[in-house]
Amino acid sequence: MCTTTVDTPIGALTVIAGPSGLRYVLFPEETMPPGAVDDDRSAEGMAVAQATVTQLKEYFAGSRTDFDLPLDIPGSPFQQKAWRALAMIPYGETISYADQAERIGHPRATRAVGSANGRNPVPIVLPCHRVVASGGGLGGYGGGLDLKQRLLDHERSPGSGWSA
Repeated sequence: MCTTTVDTPIGALTVIAGPSGLRYVLFPEETMPPGAVDDDRSAEGMAVAQATVTQLKEYFAGSRTDFDLPLDIPGSPFQQKAWRALAMIPYGETISYADQAERIGHPRATRAVGSANGRNPVPIVLPCHRVVASGGGLGGYGGGLDLKQRLLDHERSPGSGWSA
């Protein structure tokens, strides 16, 4: 895997990519996943990592509303289905976990969807922060609820989520 970091308003994110695509985006406090050793210096892996850095910078600057990156993310078939559905949530909008479960054809799997979202290896790129609780609450988020709110605020008014 090719590993690099990108400075963002939420801290330094770690980007891990291989020749087939982006594998992980890690929040500042997260540790390297097992097996994600920085031993790939292939042109393809480095190109994916650099494209990810560029697109994340554009997102935080408010000039990018979706990501166009090859993904090579590990997960079960159910997780893959849940994660693909995240990419379909429009920038600046939210859906409920129940809505996401319905969209992937598993209307009774609300908790399983929440669990899959919690294991999303490429947060922000696959915007699990756009999924909220049916009652209007934020639900959960791997980066913490404060960060989830800041990302939602940023998408509603680019730049607004970054005030101290």
